[in-house]
Amino acid sequence: MGDLPVTVNAHDSAAEPAEPARQPQIRPDLRGWDAPWSGLRAVVTGLGVSGFAAADTLAELGARVVVVDGSDGRKKRREAETLRLVGVEDVLLGEEHLSWLPLVGGEPADLVVTSPGWRPDSALIAQARAESIPVWSEVELAWRLGARPGAKEPQWLVLTGTNGKTTTVTLLESMLLRDGQRAIACGNIGVPVLDAIRDPEGYDSLAVELSSFQLEYTELLSPLASAVLNIAEDHVDWHGSFAEYRAAKAKIFENTELACVYNADQPLTEDMVAEADVREGCRAIGFTTGAPARSMLGMVDDLLVDRAFLDNRAHQALELASLSDFGPLAPQHLVANALAAAALARAAGASPESIRAAIQAYEAGDHRIQPVAKADDVLWINDSKATNPHAAAASLRSFTDVIWIAGGLPKGVVYDELITEIAPRLRQVILIGTDSSQLRSSLERHAPGVPVIGGRLREDEHGSEIDAVLAGTDGVRAMRAAVTEAAKVLAPHHTVLMAPAAASMDQFASYAARGEAFIDAVAELMTD
Repeated sequence: MGDLPVTVNAHDSAAEPAEPARQPQIRPDLRGWDAPWSGLRAVVTGLGVSGFAAADTLAELGARVVVVDGSDGRKKRREAETLRLVGVEDVLLGEEHLSWLPLVGGEPADLVVTSPGWRPDSALIAQARAESIPVWSEVELAWRLGARPGAKEPQWLVLTGTNGKTTTVTLLESMLLRDGQRAIACGNIGVPVLDAIRDPEGYDSLAVELSSFQLEYTELLSPLASAVLNIAEDHVDWHGSFAEYRAAKAKIFENTELACVYNADQPLTEDMVAEADVREGCRAIGFTTGAPARSMLGMVDDLLVDRAFLDNRAHQALELASLSDFGPLAPQHLVANALAAAALARAAGASPESIRAAIQAYEAGDHRIQPVAKADDVLWINDSKATNPHAAAASLRSFTDVIWIAGGLPKGVVYDELITEIAPRLRQVILIGTDSSQLRSSLERHAPGVPVIGGRLREDEHGSEIDAVLAGTDGVRAMRAAVTEAAKVLAPHHTVLMAPAAASMDQFASYAARGEAFIDAVAELMTD
Protein backbone atom coordinates (compact mmCIF):
# COMPACT_ATOMS: atom_id res chain seq x y z
CA MET A 1 0.00 0.00 0.00
CA GLY A 2 2.95 2.33 0.51
CA ASP A 3 3.26 2.79 -3.28
CA LEU A 4 -0.39 3.69 -3.81
CA PRO A 5 -0.50 6.80 -6.04
CA VAL A 6 -1.51 9.86 -4.08
CA THR A 7 -3.13 12.78 -5.84
CA VAL A 8 -4.14 16.24 -4.68
CA ASN A 9 -6.46 16.99 -7.61
CA ALA A 10 -8.83 14.03 -7.79
CA HIS A 11 -12.45 14.75 -8.67
CA ASP A 12 -14.99 13.83 -6.00
CA SER A 13 -17.68 11.29 -6.75
CA ALA A 14 -21.13 12.83 -7.02
CA ALA A 15 -23.74 11.36 -4.71
CA GLU A 16 -26.95 10.07 -6.27
CA PRO A 17 -30.20 11.57 -4.98
CA ALA A 18 -31.40 9.71 -1.93
CA GLU A 19 -34.89 8.46 -1.23
CA PRO A 20 -37.00 10.46 1.22
CA ALA A 21 -36.16 9.99 4.88
CA ARG A 22 -38.29 7.63 6.94
CA GLN A 23 -40.68 9.38 9.28
CA PRO A 24 -41.11 8.62 12.98
CA GLN A 25 -43.63 6.03 14.12
CA ILE A 26 -44.31 7.68 17.50
CA ARG A 27 -46.50 10.78 17.15
CA PRO A 28 -45.69 11.27 13.44
CA ASP A 29 -47.96 14.32 13.50
CA LEU A 30 -45.41 16.17 15.63
CA ARG A 31 -43.08 17.08 12.78
CA GLY A 32 -42.23 20.67 11.80
CA TRP A 33 -42.92 24.07 13.34
CA ASP A 34 -46.53 24.06 12.16
CA ALA A 35 -47.36 20.72 13.84
CA PRO A 36 -50.03 20.66 16.58
CA TRP A 37 -47.71 21.73 19.39
CA SER A 38 -50.10 24.33 20.74
CA GLY A 39 -51.82 23.02 23.85
CA LEU A 40 -49.66 19.88 23.96
CA ARG A 41 -49.01 18.86 27.57
CA ALA A 42 -45.24 18.37 28.01
CA VAL A 43 -43.01 17.54 30.97
CA VAL A 44 -39.33 18.45 30.72
CA THR A 45 -37.01 16.61 33.10
CA GLY A 46 -33.80 18.35 34.05
CA LEU A 47 -33.01 22.05 34.04
CA GLY A 48 -29.55 21.90 32.50
CA VAL A 49 -28.66 23.51 29.18
CA SER A 50 -30.62 21.00 27.08
CA GLY A 51 -33.61 20.98 29.45
CA PHE A 52 -33.77 24.78 29.49
CA ALA A 53 -33.64 24.87 25.67
CA ALA A 54 -36.39 22.22 25.44
CA ALA A 55 -38.70 24.02 27.86
CA ASP A 56 -38.11 27.38 26.20
CA THR A 57 -38.75 25.94 22.73
CA LEU A 58 -41.92 24.09 23.72
CA ALA A 59 -43.28 27.23 25.40
CA GLU A 60 -42.55 29.20 22.23
CA LEU A 61 -44.51 26.58 20.26
CA GLY A 62 -47.51 27.09 22.55
CA ALA A 63 -47.22 23.83 24.50
CA ARG A 64 -48.20 23.64 28.16
CA VAL A 65 -44.94 22.86 29.95
CA VAL A 66 -43.98 21.66 33.43
CA VAL A 67 -40.28 21.30 34.29
CA VAL A 68 -38.90 18.96 36.97
CA ASP A 69 -35.41 19.11 38.46
CA GLY A 70 -34.00 17.52 41.61
CA SER A 71 -31.85 20.52 42.53
CA ASP A 72 -33.12 23.59 44.31
CA GLY A 73 -30.21 26.02 44.33
CA ARG A 74 -30.10 29.73 43.60
CA LYS A 75 -29.08 29.26 39.95
CA LYS A 76 -31.94 26.82 39.33
CA ARG A 77 -34.44 29.22 40.88
CA ARG A 78 -33.25 32.05 38.61
CA GLU A 79 -33.61 29.79 35.56
CA ALA A 80 -37.04 28.69 36.75
CA GLU A 81 -38.19 32.30 37.01
CA THR A 82 -36.93 33.00 33.48
CA LEU A 83 -38.88 30.03 32.13
CA ARG A 84 -42.05 31.16 33.87
CA LEU A 85 -41.65 34.57 32.21
CA VAL A 86 -41.55 32.96 28.74
CA GLY A 87 -44.68 30.91 29.37
CA VAL A 88 -43.68 27.70 31.17
CA GLU A 89 -46.60 26.83 33.49
CA ASP A 90 -44.64 25.42 36.41
CA VAL A 91 -41.11 24.48 37.49
CA LEU A 92 -40.86 21.88 40.26
CA LEU A 93 -37.51 21.98 42.05
CA GLY A 94 -36.29 19.53 44.68
CA GLU A 95 -35.87 15.78 45.16
CA GLU A 96 -39.45 15.41 46.41
CA HIS A 97 -40.67 15.87 42.81
CA LEU A 98 -38.63 13.02 41.32
CA SER A 99 -40.79 10.09 42.35
CA TRP A 100 -43.74 10.56 39.99
CA LEU A 101 -44.68 12.10 36.66
CA PRO A 102 -46.47 15.39 37.34
CA LEU A 103 -49.77 16.32 35.78
CA VAL A 104 -49.91 19.25 33.38
CA GLY A 105 -52.93 21.44 33.99
CA GLY A 106 -54.48 18.63 36.00
CA GLU A 107 -54.17 16.11 33.16
CA PRO A 108 -51.58 13.47 32.16
CA ALA A 109 -48.69 14.57 29.96
CA ASP A 110 -48.68 13.92 26.21
CA LEU A 111 -44.89 14.01 25.99
CA VAL A 112 -41.76 13.91 28.14
CA VAL A 113 -38.54 15.56 26.95
CA THR A 114 -35.71 14.41 29.15
CA SER A 115 -32.18 15.55 29.80
CA PRO A 116 -29.55 12.87 29.08
CA GLY A 117 -28.62 12.38 32.73
CA TRP A 118 -31.98 10.78 33.61
CA ARG A 119 -31.68 7.00 33.64
CA PRO A 120 -34.37 4.83 32.01
CA ASP A 121 -35.04 3.17 35.36
CA SER A 122 -35.64 6.46 37.21
CA ALA A 123 -39.15 6.59 38.66
CA LEU A 124 -40.44 9.41 36.48
CA ILE A 125 -39.11 8.01 33.18
CA ALA A 126 -40.22 4.48 34.03
CA GLN A 127 -43.73 5.74 34.80
CA ALA A 128 -43.93 7.63 31.50
CA ARG A 129 -42.92 4.56 29.52
CA ALA A 130 -45.30 2.33 31.48
CA GLU A 131 -48.11 4.70 30.54
CA SER A 132 -46.99 4.77 26.86
CA ILE A 133 -46.11 8.45 27.03
CA PRO A 134 -43.33 9.23 24.49
CA VAL A 135 -39.96 10.07 26.06
CA TRP A 136 -37.70 12.14 23.78
CA SER A 137 -34.28 13.68 23.96
CA GLU A 138 -33.82 17.34 23.18
CA VAL A 139 -32.08 16.11 19.99
CA GLU A 140 -35.23 14.26 18.88
CA LEU A 141 -37.28 17.41 19.40
CA ALA A 142 -34.76 19.44 17.37
CA TRP A 143 -34.80 16.97 14.48
CA ARG A 144 -38.60 16.90 14.40
CA LEU A 145 -38.79 20.69 14.27
CA GLY A 146 -36.12 21.29 11.64
CA ALA A 147 -34.88 24.78 10.89
CA ARG A 148 -36.94 27.77 11.96
CA PRO A 149 -39.32 28.89 9.16
CA GLY A 150 -37.44 31.10 6.73
CA ALA A 151 -34.01 29.84 7.85
CA LYS A 152 -31.65 27.57 5.94
CA GLU A 153 -32.20 23.83 6.56
CA PRO A 154 -28.87 22.33 7.70
CA GLN A 155 -27.38 18.98 6.83
CA TRP A 156 -26.78 16.91 9.96
CA LEU A 157 -23.39 15.27 10.52
CA VAL A 158 -23.68 13.15 13.66
CA LEU A 159 -21.13 11.15 15.61
CA THR A 160 -20.83 9.08 18.73
CA GLY A 161 -18.35 6.72 20.37
CA THR A 162 -17.04 5.68 23.72
CA ASN A 163 -14.09 8.05 23.44
CA GLY A 164 -12.91 10.93 21.28
CA LYS A 165 -16.30 12.50 20.55
CA THR A 166 -15.47 16.06 21.56
CA THR A 167 -12.10 16.05 19.80
CA THR A 168 -13.70 14.74 16.62
CA VAL A 169 -16.68 17.09 16.59
CA THR A 170 -14.36 20.06 17.26
CA LEU A 171 -12.15 19.05 14.33
CA LEU A 172 -15.24 18.52 12.15
CA GLU A 173 -16.61 21.97 12.95
CA SER A 174 -13.24 23.53 12.10
CA MET A 175 -13.03 21.63 8.79
CA LEU A 176 -16.49 22.83 7.79
CA LEU A 177 -15.84 26.44 8.80
CA ARG A 178 -12.56 26.51 6.89
CA ASP A 179 -14.45 25.17 3.89
CA GLY A 180 -16.61 28.30 3.98
CA GLN A 181 -19.69 26.67 5.43
CA ARG A 182 -21.78 28.18 8.19
CA ALA A 183 -21.47 25.40 10.74
CA ILE A 184 -21.66 24.82 14.48
CA ALA A 185 -20.67 22.01 16.84
CA CYS A 186 -23.63 21.17 19.06
CA GLY A 187 -25.26 18.41 21.08
CA ASN A 188 -23.29 16.77 23.84
CA ILE A 189 -20.49 19.30 23.44
CA GLY A 190 -22.52 21.92 25.34
CA VAL A 191 -24.56 23.86 22.76
CA PRO A 192 -28.06 22.35 22.59
CA VAL A 193 -29.13 21.28 19.10
CA LEU A 194 -32.35 23.22 19.68
CA ASP A 195 -30.35 26.45 20.01
CA ALA A 196 -28.74 25.75 16.62
CA ILE A 197 -32.07 24.84 15.01
CA ARG A 198 -33.70 28.05 16.27
CA ASP A 199 -31.02 30.30 14.75
CA PRO A 200 -32.87 32.82 12.55
CA GLU A 201 -30.38 32.53 9.68
CA GLY A 202 -29.80 28.78 9.85
CA TYR A 203 -26.68 26.74 9.18
CA ASP A 204 -25.22 24.84 6.24
CA SER A 205 -24.15 21.99 8.52
CA LEU A 206 -24.54 20.87 12.12
CA ALA A 207 -21.66 18.89 13.65
CA VAL A 208 -23.60 16.97 16.28
CA GLU A 209 -21.93 15.06 19.11
CA LEU A 210 -24.29 12.49 20.64
CA SER A 211 -23.86 10.48 23.82
CA SER A 212 -25.41 7.07 24.39
CA PHE A 213 -27.73 8.78 26.90
CA GLN A 214 -29.08 11.13 24.22
CA LEU A 215 -29.43 8.31 21.69
CA GLU A 216 -31.33 6.20 24.23
CA TYR A 217 -34.16 8.74 24.04
CA THR A 218 -33.95 9.41 20.29
CA GLU A 219 -36.27 7.53 17.95
CA LEU A 220 -35.02 8.47 14.51
CA LEU A 221 -32.82 11.10 12.87
CA SER A 222 -32.13 11.73 9.18
CA PRO A 223 -28.44 12.71 9.03
CA LEU A 224 -26.46 13.26 5.86
CA ALA A 225 -23.62 11.26 7.43
CA SER A 226 -23.12 9.45 10.72
CA ALA A 227 -20.14 7.92 12.55
CA VAL A 228 -19.30 5.62 15.42
CA LEU A 229 -15.70 6.30 16.45
CA ASN A 230 -15.26 3.26 18.69
CA ILE A 231 -17.21 1.14 21.12
CA ALA A 232 -16.01 -0.26 24.42
CA GLU A 233 -17.57 -1.20 27.72
CA ASP A 234 -18.73 1.98 29.46
CA HIS A 235 -21.80 3.29 31.30
CA VAL A 236 -22.95 -0.28 31.86
CA ASP A 237 -24.42 0.84 35.19
CA TRP A 238 -26.61 3.42 33.39
CA HIS A 239 -27.78 1.25 30.46
CA GLY A 240 -28.01 -2.03 32.36
CA SER A 241 -25.77 -4.06 30.04
CA PHE A 242 -23.19 -3.68 27.30
CA ALA A 243 -25.77 -4.94 24.79
CA GLU A 244 -28.10 -2.06 25.70
CA TYR A 245 -25.23 0.44 25.53
CA ARG A 246 -24.26 -0.86 22.07
CA ALA A 247 -27.88 -0.73 20.90
CA ALA A 248 -28.17 2.92 21.93
CA LYS A 249 -24.98 3.81 20.04
CA ALA A 250 -26.09 1.87 16.93
CA LYS A 251 -29.19 4.07 16.58
CA ILE A 252 -27.00 6.77 15.08
CA PHE A 253 -26.65 4.91 11.77
CA GLU A 254 -30.40 4.49 11.21
CA ASN A 255 -31.88 6.46 8.30
CA THR A 256 -28.51 7.89 7.22
CA GLU A 257 -28.60 9.40 3.74
CA LEU A 258 -25.07 9.38 2.30
CA ALA A 259 -22.34 7.85 4.47
CA CYS A 260 -22.11 5.63 7.55
CA VAL A 261 -18.59 6.04 8.90
CA TYR A 262 -17.15 3.17 10.93
CA ASN A 263 -13.83 2.29 12.56
CA ALA A 264 -12.19 -0.34 10.35
CA ASP A 265 -9.85 -1.21 13.22
CA GLN A 266 -12.85 -2.20 15.34
CA PRO A 267 -15.12 -4.63 13.47
CA LEU A 268 -17.97 -4.17 15.94
CA THR A 269 -18.62 -0.71 14.49
CA GLU A 270 -18.82 -2.16 10.98
CA ASP A 271 -21.33 -4.72 12.25
CA MET A 272 -23.45 -1.84 13.51
CA VAL A 273 -23.51 -0.36 10.00
CA ALA A 274 -24.46 -3.72 8.48
CA GLU A 275 -27.41 -4.01 10.87
CA ALA A 276 -28.69 -0.47 10.27
CA ASP A 277 -31.70 0.36 8.10
CA VAL A 278 -30.21 3.17 6.02
CA ARG A 279 -31.51 5.06 3.01
CA GLU A 280 -31.03 3.72 -0.50
CA GLY A 281 -27.59 4.62 -1.86
CA CYS A 282 -25.96 5.20 1.53
CA ARG A 283 -22.34 3.97 1.62
CA ALA A 284 -20.26 2.39 4.37
CA ILE A 285 -17.04 4.40 4.76
CA GLY A 286 -14.25 3.05 6.95
CA PHE A 287 -11.38 4.87 8.62
CA THR A 288 -8.16 3.29 9.83
CA THR A 289 -4.73 4.35 11.05
CA GLY A 290 -3.35 1.65 8.75
CA ALA A 291 -3.38 1.43 4.97
CA PRO A 292 -6.90 2.08 3.64
CA ALA A 293 -8.80 -0.26 1.35
CA ARG A 294 -11.21 1.12 -1.23
CA SER A 295 -13.99 3.29 0.31
CA MET A 296 -11.85 4.08 3.36
CA LEU A 297 -9.74 6.88 4.75
CA GLY A 298 -6.40 5.95 6.28
CA MET A 299 -2.62 6.29 6.25
CA VAL A 300 -0.14 5.84 3.41
CA ASP A 301 3.34 6.27 4.84
CA ASP A 302 3.00 9.51 6.86
CA LEU A 303 0.04 10.87 4.89
CA LEU A 304 -3.66 10.92 5.79
CA VAL A 305 -5.49 9.96 2.61
CA ASP A 306 -9.00 9.56 1.22
CA ARG A 307 -9.92 6.51 -0.89
CA ALA A 308 -13.66 7.03 -0.51
CA PHE A 309 -14.74 10.41 -1.86
CA LEU A 310 -13.07 10.42 -5.29
CA ASP A 311 -13.87 8.77 -8.62
CA ASN A 312 -10.73 6.67 -9.11
CA ARG A 313 -10.66 5.25 -5.58
CA ALA A 314 -9.65 1.82 -6.87
CA HIS A 315 -6.23 3.11 -7.92
CA GLN A 316 -5.65 6.47 -6.26
CA ALA A 317 -5.73 8.13 -2.86
CA LEU A 318 -6.38 11.79 -2.23
CA GLU A 319 -3.93 13.47 0.15
CA LEU A 320 -5.63 15.24 3.04
CA ALA A 321 -2.83 15.98 5.53
CA SER A 322 0.41 14.62 6.96
CA LEU A 323 1.47 13.57 10.44
CA SER A 324 3.64 16.69 10.68
CA ASP A 325 0.49 18.82 10.45
CA PHE A 326 -0.41 17.68 13.99
CA GLY A 327 2.74 19.23 15.45
CA PRO A 328 5.32 17.45 17.62
CA LEU A 329 2.88 14.90 19.14
CA ALA A 330 0.45 12.86 17.00
CA PRO A 331 -0.99 10.06 19.16
CA GLN A 332 -2.66 7.27 17.23
CA HIS A 333 -6.09 8.00 18.65
CA LEU A 334 -5.88 11.66 17.59
CA VAL A 335 -5.01 10.62 14.03
CA ALA A 336 -7.98 8.23 14.07
CA ASN A 337 -10.30 10.99 15.28
CA ALA A 338 -9.04 13.33 12.56
CA LEU A 339 -9.70 10.69 9.90
CA ALA A 340 -13.25 10.17 11.21
CA ALA A 341 -13.87 13.92 11.18
CA ALA A 342 -12.43 14.13 7.68
CA ALA A 343 -14.78 11.39 6.46
CA LEU A 344 -17.81 13.31 7.75
CA ALA A 345 -16.48 16.59 6.35
CA ARG A 346 -15.83 15.04 2.96
CA ALA A 347 -19.38 13.67 2.92
CA ALA A 348 -20.50 17.29 3.36
CA GLY A 349 -18.32 18.41 0.45
CA ALA A 350 -15.35 19.88 2.36
CA SER A 351 -12.10 20.26 0.40
CA PRO A 352 -8.80 18.56 1.27
CA GLU A 353 -7.29 22.00 1.90
CA SER A 354 -9.86 22.79 4.59
CA ILE A 355 -9.17 19.48 6.31
CA ARG A 356 -5.43 20.09 6.40
CA ALA A 357 -5.92 23.64 7.69
CA ALA A 358 -8.16 22.43 10.52
CA ILE A 359 -5.64 19.78 11.60
CA GLN A 360 -2.81 22.30 11.55
CA ALA A 361 -4.82 24.69 13.72
CA TYR A 362 -6.00 22.06 16.20
CA GLU A 363 -4.96 22.43 19.84
CA ALA A 364 -5.71 19.61 22.25
CA GLY A 365 -7.98 20.60 25.11
CA ASP A 366 -7.05 20.52 28.76
CA HIS A 367 -6.96 17.18 30.56
CA ARG A 368 -6.58 15.10 27.36
CA ILE A 369 -2.99 13.80 27.04
CA GLN A 370 -1.88 17.22 28.26
CA PRO A 371 1.86 17.65 28.88
CA VAL A 372 2.24 19.20 32.33
CA ALA A 373 5.99 19.24 32.92
CA LYS A 374 9.27 17.79 31.72
CA ALA A 375 12.26 17.59 34.02
CA ASP A 376 15.29 15.29 34.21
CA ASP A 377 14.09 13.58 31.01
CA VAL A 378 10.80 12.63 32.67
CA LEU A 379 7.48 13.63 31.09
CA TRP A 380 4.39 14.29 33.26
CA ILE A 381 1.09 13.84 31.40
CA ASN A 382 -2.44 14.75 32.55
CA ASP A 383 -5.15 12.65 30.90
CA SER A 384 -7.88 13.04 33.50
CA LYS A 385 -10.47 12.86 30.73
CA ALA A 386 -9.62 9.16 30.28
CA THR A 387 -12.58 8.07 32.39
CA ASN A 388 -12.81 4.47 31.14
CA PRO A 389 -10.41 1.67 30.15
CA HIS A 390 -10.70 2.33 26.42
CA ALA A 391 -9.64 5.96 26.78
CA ALA A 392 -6.80 5.05 29.15
CA ALA A 393 -5.54 2.45 26.69
CA ALA A 394 -5.25 5.12 23.99
CA SER A 395 -2.97 7.12 26.29
CA LEU A 396 -0.93 4.18 27.51
CA ARG A 397 -0.22 3.05 23.93
CA SER A 398 1.43 6.43 23.29
CA PHE A 399 4.20 5.93 25.89
CA THR A 400 6.61 3.33 27.21
CA ASP A 401 8.15 3.03 30.70
CA VAL A 402 5.05 4.41 32.39
CA ILE A 403 4.43 5.29 36.02
CA TRP A 404 0.65 5.05 35.92
CA ILE A 405 -1.66 6.98 38.27
CA ALA A 406 -5.15 5.49 37.93
CA GLY A 407 -8.35 4.64 39.77
CA GLY A 408 -11.71 6.08 40.75
CA LEU A 409 -15.32 5.09 40.13
CA PRO A 410 -15.27 2.14 37.67
CA LYS A 411 -18.87 2.59 36.35
CA GLY A 412 -19.43 -1.16 36.13
CA VAL A 413 -16.60 -1.91 33.68
CA VAL A 414 -13.85 -4.56 33.97
CA TYR A 415 -10.14 -3.97 33.49
CA ASP A 416 -8.69 -7.36 32.52
CA GLU A 417 -8.40 -6.63 28.78
CA LEU A 418 -6.76 -3.25 29.39
CA ILE A 419 -4.19 -4.61 31.87
CA THR A 420 -3.31 -7.58 29.66
CA GLU A 421 -2.56 -5.23 26.78
CA ILE A 422 -0.57 -2.53 28.56
CA ALA A 423 1.23 -4.53 31.27
CA PRO A 424 4.60 -4.51 29.39
CA ARG A 425 4.60 -0.70 29.44
CA LEU A 426 4.11 -0.34 33.19
CA ARG A 427 6.93 0.25 35.66
CA GLN A 428 4.81 1.25 38.67
CA VAL A 429 1.10 1.79 39.33
CA ILE A 430 -0.33 4.15 41.95
CA LEU A 431 -4.06 3.83 42.56
CA ILE A 432 -6.24 6.65 43.86
CA GLY A 433 -10.03 6.39 44.36
CA THR A 434 -12.18 5.36 47.29
CA ASP A 435 -12.57 1.86 45.82
CA SER A 436 -10.05 0.85 43.16
CA SER A 437 -9.86 -2.69 44.47
CA GLN A 438 -11.19 -4.11 41.18
CA LEU A 439 -8.38 -2.43 39.25
CA ARG A 440 -5.82 -3.61 41.80
CA SER A 441 -7.14 -7.16 41.52
CA SER A 442 -6.82 -7.07 37.74
CA LEU A 443 -3.24 -5.80 38.01
CA GLU A 444 -2.35 -8.58 40.43
CA ARG A 445 -3.73 -11.20 38.03
CA HIS A 446 -2.48 -9.87 34.70
CA ALA A 447 0.60 -7.78 35.61
CA PRO A 448 1.99 -9.61 38.67
CA GLY A 449 5.49 -8.21 38.20
CA VAL A 450 4.40 -4.56 38.33
CA PRO A 451 4.56 -2.88 41.77
CA VAL A 452 1.22 -1.41 42.87
CA ILE A 453 0.59 1.17 45.59
CA GLY A 454 -2.96 1.84 46.73
CA GLY A 455 -6.21 0.31 45.62
CA ARG A 456 -7.15 -1.02 49.03
CA LEU A 457 -10.32 0.08 50.77
CA ARG A 458 -9.94 2.63 53.56
CA GLU A 459 -11.21 0.11 56.11
CA ASP A 460 -8.90 -2.67 54.87
CA GLU A 461 -6.92 -3.76 57.92
CA HIS A 462 -3.97 -4.76 55.72
CA GLY A 463 -3.65 -1.32 54.17
CA SER A 464 -0.85 1.10 55.01
CA GLU A 465 -1.12 4.78 55.86
CA ILE A 466 -0.44 5.72 52.23
CA ASP A 467 -3.20 3.32 51.11
CA ALA A 468 -5.63 5.14 53.39
CA VAL A 469 -4.65 8.55 52.00
CA LEU A 470 -4.94 7.40 48.37
CA ALA A 471 -8.39 5.93 49.10
CA GLY A 472 -9.60 8.89 51.16
CA THR A 473 -12.39 11.23 50.14
CA ASP A 474 -9.97 14.18 50.07
CA GLY A 475 -9.04 14.02 46.39
CA VAL A 476 -6.47 16.82 46.48
CA ARG A 477 -4.60 15.09 49.29
CA ALA A 478 -4.82 11.75 47.49
CA MET A 479 -3.45 13.22 44.27
CA ARG A 480 -0.61 14.97 46.07
CA ALA A 481 0.33 11.66 47.68
CA ALA A 482 0.16 9.85 44.34
CA VAL A 483 2.50 12.37 42.70
CA THR A 484 4.91 12.13 45.63
CA GLU A 485 4.97 8.33 45.36
CA ALA A 486 5.57 8.54 41.61
CA ALA A 487 8.55 10.84 42.12
CA LYS A 488 10.24 8.23 44.34
CA VAL A 489 10.67 5.71 41.51
CA LEU A 490 11.45 7.93 38.54
CA ALA A 491 14.26 7.27 36.10
CA PRO A 492 15.24 8.97 32.81
CA HIS A 493 12.83 8.34 29.92
CA HIS A 494 9.96 7.50 32.28
CA THR A 495 6.51 9.03 31.75
CA VAL A 496 4.22 9.73 34.68
CA LEU A 497 0.75 9.34 33.17
CA MET A 498 -2.39 10.22 35.11
CA ALA A 499 -5.04 8.38 33.06
CA PRO A 500 -7.53 7.10 35.64
CA ALA A 501 -9.65 4.71 33.52
CA ALA A 502 -12.49 5.60 35.91
CA ALA A 503 -14.85 8.43 36.78
CA SER A 504 -13.86 11.11 39.28
CA MET A 505 -16.89 11.78 41.47
CA ASP A 506 -15.75 9.69 44.44
CA GLN A 507 -12.94 12.18 45.20
CA PHE A 508 -13.47 15.18 42.88
CA ALA A 509 -16.26 17.35 41.54
CA SER A 510 -15.32 16.48 37.95
CA TYR A 511 -12.57 15.05 35.77
CA ALA A 512 -11.39 18.64 35.26
CA ALA A 513 -11.00 19.14 39.02
CA ARG A 514 -9.04 15.88 39.15
CA GLY A 515 -6.78 17.10 36.34
CA GLU A 516 -6.19 20.42 38.05
CA ALA A 517 -5.27 18.60 41.26
CA PHE A 518 -2.64 16.63 39.33
CA ILE A 519 -1.27 19.78 37.67
CA ASP A 520 -1.04 21.55 41.03
CA ALA A 521 0.63 18.58 42.70
CA VAL A 522 3.25 18.34 39.94
CA ALA A 523 3.88 22.09 40.20
CA GLU A 524 4.41 21.76 43.95
CA LEU A 525 6.83 18.91 43.38
CA MET A 526 8.84 20.94 40.86
CA THR A 527 9.21 23.89 43.24
CA ASP A 528 10.26 21.84 46.29
